[in-house]
Amino acid sequence: MGRHGIRVHVFGDFSEGLVSAGGIFNPFSKNHGAPDDEDRMVGDLGNIDADDAGVCKVHLEDRMVRLIGPHSIIGRSIIITAGEDDLGRGGHELSLTTGNAGARVCGGVVGIAASK
Repeated sequence: MGRHGIRVHVFGDFSEGLVSAGGIFNPFSKNHGAPDDEDRMVGDLGNIDADDAGVCKVHLEDRMVRLIGPHSIIGRSIIITAGEDDLGRGGHELSLTTGNAGARVCGGVVGIAASK
């Protein structure tokens, strides 16, 4: 329930839990920010809202995320955090690196499936 950070992480690897997904995908060495910020990591996708039943429906379009090319997110992971992402504006020591969004609570690997 509530707001939770959503981001792309470097690796599609959960062999040691969500920590083995590595850091937020940041090929241009930027600070953490909001999806509409110029200075932001590619993986910074903002927040999602879960209802009282814990259900969240998401449709995201992002100007920096790519499915082809040298900075493709295919094979990387999408991670949801326990808390709200402060989008780099919280003034906390973690704001510019992780958005101070708390622990990683779930994730999935971005892949390609056969069409039906």
